[in-house]
Amino acid sequence: MPVVVENEAPGDERGALLAYLEAQRGGVRRALHGLTEEQARSLPSASALSVLGVLKHLAHGERGWLRTMRGETTDYEEASKEWEDSFTPHADETVEALLALYDEVARETEESVRAVMSMDATFTVPPAPWDAGGDRSWRWALLHLIEETARHAGHADVIRESIDGKGAFDLVFETGAMPEPDWSAFE
Repeated sequence: MPVVVENEAPGDERGALLAYLEAQRGGVRRALHGLTEEQARSLPSASALSVLGVLKHLAHGERGWLRTMRGETTDYEEASKEWEDSFTPHADETVEALLALYDEVARETEESVRAVMSMDATFTVPPAPWDAGGDRSWRWALLHLIEETARHAGHADVIRESIDGKGAFDLVFETGAMPEPDWSAFE
């Protein structure tokens, strides 16, 4: 949780996977809600990450996976430098700019997923020091994006809560992502 993901139309695997990915993206976006630029860049916890750094990393990471999924070639050294740089927002990478980038990447992902012939379609992951690489399905890639986004959404939650005490549910209700339930029904 913290938001309810609507049930997909029968047989719409793509829709289900994209909905869960978007739900996790929403958690990261909400972690930035109401923060100043300074707060968004702050490092209030034991982590070396800021909420804005998490957002930047996810946007660049998802775009990198999308390139791989579409069969675009990437230079390993260049990709490694981009990955290393993805955790720290530069001065011109504001909350507004990185949210816009994340929305753009999300649109690209959805368009690409909707355009691929089948979730069984494969692409090749190049070898890396931590993985032999090989053929992967688009389904595998979307599940991986959900996993990574959820992991980092959790990081963003902890960092945000360290800033001002607001937890994920506080932000869900504050932003209107979901109405606050009638808790008395559970008493």
